Amino acid sequence: MSTVVMTERAAEASPRFKARIAGAVYLLFFLTAILGEFFNRQAGISEIQLGVSGDTATTANNILTHESSFRLGLALGLISIACYVAVTALFYQLFTPVSRSLALLAAFFSLVGLAIQTFGSLFQLAALLVLGGSPYLSVFNVKQLQALALLFLNLNAQVGNVYLVFDGLFLLLIGYLIVRSTFLPRVLGVLLAFAGLGWLTFLSPPLVSHLLSYIEILGVLAEGALMLWLLVVGVNAHRWTERASTAGASFRIGDV
Repeated sequence: MSTVVMTERAAEASPRFKARIAGAVYLLFFLTAILGEFFNRQAGISEIQLGVSGDTATTANNILTHESSFRLGLALGLISIACYVAVTALFYQLFTPVSRSLALLAAFFSLVGLAIQTFGSLFQLAALLVLGGSPYLSVFNVKQLQALALLFLNLNAQVGNVYLVFDGLFLLLIGYLIVRSTFLPRVLGVLLAFAGLGWLTFLSPPLVSHLLSYIEILGVLAEGALMLWLLVVGVNAHRWTERASTAGASFRIGDV
């Protein structure tokens, strides 16, 4: 086999390999997010994170009884955020040949949303701290501490809703980039764009309350399909390379 042929095959394998790495990290995000939700449910705070106010005493008792699950849910949530940061960076590299400016804008929306979500995790940690029985909290009675814990959990839920709006903008742009890409199936882009529109409904809480189940199913279906395609198939390496070459040439001409 000639050196030229081997070089061409290596060049074609590179974008496909990068796409599969993105799929693998995407899968890790899904696994950590699902496990985090599982432990949150064990601690009895899953419904509160969806914006449903619970009984203060029952919520506090659930957290203290299942403190290890609560901490695991929080830790896994932070790991899933880190995984999505990596997915964002990988997607930027993957879709830069389609449109550098739109790929950068998508990455910006995603990172802003993830920063907001990370900040919201502090409220979840604060709920555990106020129930921890530290001496300096003795100025509050038990009911006040329980109410504070529930307040922090609901603040975390509200911050999560803001994050989902930014995630919706990210998915909408990535969906558009996929449709334009030619190296990924357009149906994946359409699904992702609709999922992004679904998360944007969090701008209107009354609307979300009626559509939440459908929005969640669409989101899991769209992102799950993209993750599996990247992990198993990757991208059409030849078309990706063509787009990258064209984009590189356009960028050089623009510099001149």
